[in-house]
Amino acid sequence: MRALAVCAALCLCACLLTAARDGSHAEYMGGTRADIPANNSGEIRVTDSVYFVFLSKHTTVRVPYQRINLLEYGQKVDRRYIAAAVISPLFMLAKKREHFLTIGFQDDDGQQEAMVFRVDKNDIRLTLVALEARTGQQVQYQDEEARIAGKG
Repeated sequence: MRALAVCAALCLCACLLTAARDGSHAEYMGGTRADIPANNSGEIRVTDSVYFVFLSKHTTVRVPYQRINLLEYGQKVDRRYIAAAVISPLFMLAKKREHFLTIGFQDDDGQQEAMVFRVDKNDIRLTLVALEARTGQQVQYQDEEARIAGKG
């Protein structure tokens, strides 16, 4: 009985920690911004009514929504060959999907910039919907599979 209570308390804590996040977990993969290190983990925040915000340990990037002129979503699907070879051939049937968001915008000097993020699969739909609402731009999907995943 005590183990059940401890398990329930841990589950409740995990749920509360997830609900307390302000943004979507993302990783900056690259782009034209030299001030952001590649493969930099952080959060995308779309709750600000004026700025798109990427916040990490190393940097904070704020882009006014009115300057964003491109939203693109795509997926990279990989089969799990290593896990299949090492653990079980059943892993050949499993696919690992990574969700990528590209944001294009003009900087203060009018130059076109781009940032590519890998976004957590549990956060991608919310992020896409919020960005469409804030920017007035439609998300461009790389293929039909990405459109289905992004729209739900």
